[in-house]
Amino acid sequence: MFFPRAVLPSLLHLTPAWLGARGLKGVILDLDNTLLPYGEEEIPSAYRDWLERLRTEVPVYLLSNALPERFARVQGALGLPGHAPALKPWLGFRRALKALGLPPRQVAVVGDQVFTDVLGGNLVGAYTVLVPPLREREFFYTRFIRLLETPFRRPWGGPL
Repeated sequence: MFFPRAVLPSLLHLTPAWLGARGLKGVILDLDNTLLPYGEEEIPSAYRDWLERLRTEVPVYLLSNALPERFARVQGALGLPGHAPALKPWLGFRRALKALGLPPRQVAVVGDQVFTDVLGGNLVGAYTVLVPPLREREFFYTRFIRLLETPFRRPWGGPL
């Protein structure tokens, strides 16, 4: 339950071709430290360009534990469906799958945390993808959780 199906060196490596080769037709995407640095609202231009290309080929749904007001601002700027707080890993994923209209086996859940993104995606039967966090700056609780995640990151050559 704690191991992802795939680990990528960067979110930018997740392409429509990569998804298609695995039979994936949709993406549930984490926000903080996956698509944009924690605490910020401006998505780096390379990630914005990546997202624009991706969403032309596959549906993307934002799923985050972020505060609703901040999430709404980012979501509005991107024009993507999504919701927060998702209460990952226990809640939110089924709602996201329903919105995408795809079975779990055809959806990639992409995020930077094992105990929220990977566990939640695995619990619903999605294809989980772990990416490294964009920045070291994080919510204090997340820094603690990252220590507990270390054994689940080691099989791929060390901490992500």
